[in-house]
Amino acid sequence: MSKLFPVAILAGGLARRLRPMTEHMPKALLPIAGEPFIAHQLQLLRKNNIEKVVLCVGYLGEQIRDYVGDGSRFGLHVDYVFDGPKLLGTGGAIKQALPVLGETFFILYGDSYLPCDYLAVQHAFEASRQLALMTVFRNKGLWDASNIEFHDGNILVYDKKHRTDRMQYIDYGLSVTMSSVFQAASYQSDLADVYQLLLQQHQLAGFEINQRFYEVGSFTGIQEFTQYLQQ
Repeated sequence: MSKLFPVAILAGGLARRLRPMTEHMPKALLPIAGEPFIAHQLQLLRKNNIEKVVLCVGYLGEQIRDYVGDGSRFGLHVDYVFDGPKLLGTGGAIKQALPVLGETFFILYGDSYLPCDYLAVQHAFEASRQLALMTVFRNKGLWDASNIEFHDGNILVYDKKHRTDRMQYIDYGLSVTMSSVFQAASYQSDLADVYQLLLQQHQLAGFEINQRFYEVGSFTGIQEFTQYLQQ
C-alpha cells in the first residue's frame, strides 16, 4: 500500500464564533462526547493510515501541544509550527511549516472532521499530475454556503465571496498540495487566494467526496458532530 502523505492541520485561529467557550481554551480542545475534538480528529487520521501530522498553531497553541504531545499515544508522529506574535493566515501558516512537511502533503482545517478515504484522495492527486487537488462535496447550500461550480470532475469556479446559483458544491476541507505552490506565497496569504490562483493556472484538480463533512467551528456544528459520534 502507498505510504500516505503527512497532514498539516491548521489550528491557529481565534475561534471568535465560539466565544466565550474559546476565550481560555483553543477550539481543538473543546470537549466533544467525552474527549477533546483533536483526539477524534487524530484517531480518524490514524485509522486512515496517516503516520505524520504537523499542527500549525497560534492562539493558545501551547495547550494543544501539552495535550497531544509527540502524538505517540495516537499512533502518530506530531510536529508543531507556531505562528509567532503575528497571526499568519492559513497560507502563511503552511508556508512557515514547509521545512517539516516535505514535498507533498494534505491540508486539513483544525475544526473539520472528514470521514473520507484519504488514500483515494492521494491516488486522485497523483493521477491528476497537477500541483494541487481540492476535495469537493455536493452540498447544495445545505450545511454551509456552496462556493464551487464542479462539472465532469473539474472545478470550473471557486469563489467564497461571489456566489452564484450554479454553485452546488463546497470545498470539503481536505486538499493535497506540493510545497512549490507556497514557495512564492506571502506570509500573510489566505489559502482561498492560493487555490484561486492555481485554478486560473489550470493546476487545481477536483475530487468529489460523497460523505458529508462535520465541523466544530459553530455551535450548530458541535451539536451535529456530537450526534454523529453518539450514533
